Amino acid sequence: MSHVKAGGTSKNIHNNAGQRLGVKRFGGQKVRTGEVLVRQTGSTKISGPGTFISKNYTIHAAVDGIVSFNKIRKGKFTGKTVPRTQVTVK
Repeated sequence: MSHVKAGGTSKNIHNNAGQRLGVKRFGGQKVRTGEVLVRQTGSTKISGPGTFISKNYTIHAAVDGIVSFNKIRKGKFTGKTVPRTQVTVK
């Protein structure tokens, strides 16, 4: 038999800061070169004309202009097509 009482469990030990993901500039807003448009985990939104995507999947404006979001069909490697939101700057 054990000579030490059970330690029990704790439910409130997770104290991590949020990652502040999401859309930072919305459709119709003016942006300048280099501004962050979308912070995301993985490529949920894809970059279109006037934008570029960094190594952590953040979408930035490549040119000055106005942001727009468009729905497109993106083909996967398996041949299946899935809807994606494309971010563009014109």
